[in-house]
Order: sequence, then structure tokens, then C-alpha cells
Amino acid sequence: MNGHKDNKVWLITGTSSGLGKRMVIAALARGDRVIATARKLANLEELQSRYSDSSERLRLLELDVTSPFEVIKNTVDGAINIWGHIDVVVNNAGIGLPGLVEEMGDETLRKQFEPNVFGVAKVNTAVLPNMRERGSGTVVVIGSRSAWKTEIAGIGAYAASKAAVHAYTETLAHELKSFGVKVMIVEPGGFRTENIYTYPWTHPYHSPSLDAFREKAQSFWRTIDGKQPGDPDKAANAIVDVVRGEGLALGKELPMWLVLGKDAEVNIRDKVARILANLDGWKDVTRATDFD
Repeated sequence: MNGHKDNKVWLITGTSSGLGKRMVIAALARGDRVIATARKLANLEELQSRYSDSSERLRLLELDVTSPFEVIKNTVDGAINIWGHIDVVVNNAGIGLPGLVEEMGDETLRKQFEPNVFGVAKVNTAVLPNMRERGSGTVVVIGSRSAWKTEIAGIGAYAASKAAVHAYTETLAHELKSFGVKVMIVEPGGFRTENIYTYPWTHPYHSPSLDAFREKAQSFWRTIDGKQPGDPDKAANAIVDVVRGEGLALGKELPMWLVLGKDAEVNIRDKVARILANLDGWKDVTRATDFD
């Protein structure tokens, strides 16, 4: 094992595919140690096979972020005990449940929030005491530009979960600043990762009057996969670069928001411009509601 003082210990959730798997590969390539997790250990067989000679730097754990907190805490405590600490926790595990907002009801919304919001909170609550006690650490939360680009039929639940976890993470960053723990939200655009569009559309509260609209939305949904502009390998390496302060991140402070992909940049700039225009157009009403 490379014993360089800058080597880090990573705990990454949702590493069976997508950005999570690629972050494991990117971190190991820098000589870091990684605890890779997934809902089922069987889903990590490819990583295990690929790094069979690097077992001293890669450990695999079963971790379902929808489990009760005590189950997650026990798993995280076991992860900490492997090398004595965790330098970086990456909250990557999540799902995307497509469906029209009117038809999904609260059940689908709750199912969407369970891994994307509550799972993040449980993992962080389990990890953070170790970081605070050491006075160092980095918390990474994988958000999405969908929190900004909400005008796509079918992503209401997913976008809402990402908007919620963005706000949660921003407050977390404020609360942890004095303890030496850094926090970053990653906001990717469209990247060609596996399984991202595999979840079926759900409409427990089916409205026949929305059939044509829903079919149009589903047709658009089916055209996206495989055509996303972002390279997930580059995204994973960018995240590792920023956390380690290397590459294009050399000499820079860890950002609160790390936007990845030109499409995400365009979407966020557009949303910010519209919010500012709205503020300007309604400032008289806005300012007229305070006490004199």
C-alpha cells in the first residue's frame, strides 16, 4: 500500500454501478483506501474480481441505506474499525422513480425520499462523530441538476428529493464548519451511467385524462438513455480530484457546490436568471410586506 500522508480512506455508498463504482476506481488509482458498499454484496462481485490483488486497500460491505438507523450505524462502525477512521464519506446511493406528480401520491414520494434523503441523513449521522472527534473529514452528497431543472414531466419525485437533500446539506455544511469537517454537494447533469432509467413509471392514482400527456412524457424518457452528454469516468475523476485538491482543483478550496457537465451549468444559470428576474419584477410587492 502507498503510505503517502495524503492517502485517504473513503466510504462510498451505492458502488455497484454508475458514479459510485467509478469513484471507487478513481480513488484506488490515487493510492487511497476505499470501503465500497452496496445493498447486496453480490452486486460488488465485479469490483472484487477486478481488485482481487488490492484487498489491503479495498473492502466491500453490504449497506442498504433504507435500513433502520441502528443497522446502518453498526455497519458504519464496522467500516470505521477497518482502518480506524474515515476521511471521506460519499453519499451516492439513490434511486429515481418516474411518474407524474398528480398520479404518484404520497406513497411514491416517500419511497423516493427514503434512500435519497433519509438514507443520506442516516449515513451522515453514523459517520460524523468520528470526523468531528478527529477534527477533519469531508462529506460529499451526490445531488443533481434536476433540483434546478424541474420542468421535465415525470421527474417530480426525484427532483424534490434532490432539492431537499441540497438544502439539508447546505445547513449541514454550516453546522460542521467549526469542527473542521468540509461538505460538498455534487450536482451532475446528464451522464451515461448504468441503470439510471430502469425504474418503471408509477401511477398508483391513475388519471385517464392524463393518458396522452403521460405517454408523451414516457416517449421522451425512453429517448434519453445512452445519449447523455456527460462522461461518467471523467465525472468520477473530477470528484476525486476536487476532494484531494489535485488536477484542476489544485490550490482551490473545496466548493459548496460542484456542478458537473455543461448541460447542468446551462440549466442552473437559466434558473438563477429567472429567479433574479422574478425578484426584480416583484420587488415592490416583496418590499411592501415589512413593518414600517
